Amino acid sequence: MATDLKLIGERIKGLRDALDFSPAEMAQKLEVDEEVYLQYETGEKDISVSFLQRIEREFNVDLATLMFGTEPKMNSYFITRKDKGVSVERVSAYKYQSLTSGFNNNVAEVFVVTVEPKPVDEDFYQNIHAGQEFNMILEGSMLLNINGKNLTLNEGDSIYFDSSLPHGMKALNDRPVKFLTVVLYP
Repeated sequence: MATDLKLIGERIKGLRDALDFSPAEMAQKLEVDEEVYLQYETGEKDISVSFLQRIEREFNVDLATLMFGTEPKMNSYFITRKDKGVSVERVSAYKYQSLTSGFNNNVAEVFVVTVEPKPVDEDFYQNIHAGQEFNMILEGSMLLNINGKNLTLNEGDSIYFDSSLPHGMKALNDRPVKFLTVVLYP
């Protein structure tokens, strides 16, 4: 995971260098504290999808390029073969496999996400990002917290929600949970 965060940070730093911005200017553009921004660049701090989406919108850089270092190439269709999507461990215990990383100008990001179980008393990792999100449980069970409300989802269950509300998930029953997620942009 640390390597993946460092690689994402390197790509963000590369973008900043290409734009000829100082760290302070970049942090100001992205509306974050400069110290936090520099921690993102070095891979010392977890980088949320919402922060990457902010970079995507602000600088017109594809999210897949930031997360996976690949440039989308296809305009009419893109096939991801079973278990072959570009993957990254972005947050501790979260593994993302992109199913849309090779499509140019996509209006949604589609991932297969695997969340490893955590200690029962550990807090939810909360995420907030513009748009809407769809999740469908492929394997296991998960506790999904949306805006303070806990919901249990089991294999085959799905949910569609406003992703601008704080949300986070945990694997249940001491087993990983695997789910399909579709993030739709506004």
